[in-house]
Amino acid sequence: MVYRILDLFSGAGGFSKGFDSVNGFKSVVATDFNQAALDTYKLNFKDAVTICGDITEKKIKDNIVEISKEKKVNMIIGGPPCQGFSNKGKKLGLSDPRNFLFLEYLDVVSRLQPEVFVIENVKAMLSAVDGYFIDQISNRIKELGYNIDYGILKASNFGVPQNRERAIIIASKDRHIKLPIPETGEKVTVRDAISDLNYLKSGEGKAVDNYKMSAETEYQRIMRQNSSGKLYNHVATNHSKAALEKLEMIPPEKGKEYLPKELWGKQKFKTTWGRLVWDSQSPTIDTRFDTPSNGTNSHPVLNRAITPREAARLQSFPDDFVFVGKKTYITKQIGNAVPPLMAKAIANSIKKQVEIIE
Repeated sequence: MVYRILDLFSGAGGFSKGFDSVNGFKSVVATDFNQAALDTYKLNFKDAVTICGDITEKKIKDNIVEISKEKKVNMIIGGPPCQGFSNKGKKLGLSDPRNFLFLEYLDVVSRLQPEVFVIENVKAMLSAVDGYFIDQISNRIKELGYNIDYGILKASNFGVPQNRERAIIIASKDRHIKLPIPETGEKVTVRDAISDLNYLKSGEGKAVDNYKMSAETEYQRIMRQNSSGKLYNHVATNHSKAALEKLEMIPPEKGKEYLPKELWGKQKFKTTWGRLVWDSQSPTIDTRFDTPSNGTNSHPVLNRAITPREAARLQSFPDDFVFVGKKTYITKQIGNAVPPLMAKAIANSIKKQVEIIE
């Protein structure tokens, strides 16, 4: 059996990329309200149908369901944005307006009746209000006729050079599918991921270029595998003079503790103006990794923030995955994505447990 996937809230397609890299899985429909993200998705998944629109609108949702039925969708993946998982939101529970997209996801599940669906979300979803929300979610999923397993997965346990943690729910009709078991062995580091891109200065780089350095690690060779020798999205932010002066004061792999306190700025977090550490994993890549004042996202040794391609590597997007649009669109696409290698681990685990006949 082949799983034909609907990717809800798809963004640029990190979830789809991971699943599609495993035989037996094929993303056939993707939907998001962000057209810029879908432009990137369409470029990288040419056979998939993309639908841009607000899933809360009946016409849009009906269209998603209709096309998904035409494409014989039997699996759904996606990360519905939810903000109501808090003590403040407990009174309304899943009826909290901030959780409506979660309910929209489950409504599509009820209409399509997929064999399996996978939900990705913030890890707080599982612990909020002493587990109140995950209990509500679990009960709702069981009412739909599905078995459920859930937990927190750490991206660095699945070959991603990043300490991102996310809540994952796997639901299945006919069997109890468990989350993947963390991989053993050496973890991939920032050095493993981006040392071969270690040459741009502030403001340098091209949207499309040739590689300047040879691959130095197995991870880099894997990332380059299908790139046809072309390097995309490796463009450094053109930092202000003031930003460059600050970065020059910060030694390799260090942070703003090396800046005079009057230059710390208004940011409350200790992690702002931090450099990545070569032989460790990066912290969670967010949507503003191009801004040194936003967190620990400056290059370990060079005086600049990491580029979109370096951030994509830290998210485990291969080099042949091309991001399109304005820089602010691209940073959001990368920061909001599910790391493809983590998604691949979930797909492989499902495949082993379900014994897909290829």
